[in-house]
Amino acid sequence: MPSDEFRAIELLSRTPYGRVSASRRALPFTTVTRHLVLDGGLTLRLHRGYGYHQALDGSVVAYEADNVNTGASDTWSVQFTGTARVATPAPAERALFGRTPRLADGVPFEPVFLRIAPEFVTLHHLTDVPVFRYAESA
Repeated sequence: MPSDEFRAIELLSRTPYGRVSASRRALPFTTVTRHLVLDGGLTLRLHRGYGYHQALDGSVVAYEADNVNTGASDTWSVQFTGTARVATPAPAERALFGRTPRLADGVPFEPVFLRIAPEFVTLHHLTDVPVFRYAESA
């Protein structure tokens, strides 16, 4: 694996959440998900109630995570592309995810896991990014 790919995977391990994107009935969708870097691949935890795991299982997906909202002057973005498969992590791996959210859209969060083996890993950097302040309410 080239050094940029190692760096990208290391950066992914620094942030707990990202976005997985694919298509469902030919329409694109993106959802936020918790991830862990395990054995050079990504394991995702998302809510079973959304049903996205059914569309993602066996599909080529793009996973993206970044540090854009941290206020850092140097930002990075990692895109991780590969085929997703529903997975059952070992109890020790599952424990690494930590506590699950209590609710997802008002119903109890029921976790389902996907594993993505990397086919393409892309890392982008922006240097000396101006920090924008959100307007405060009057």
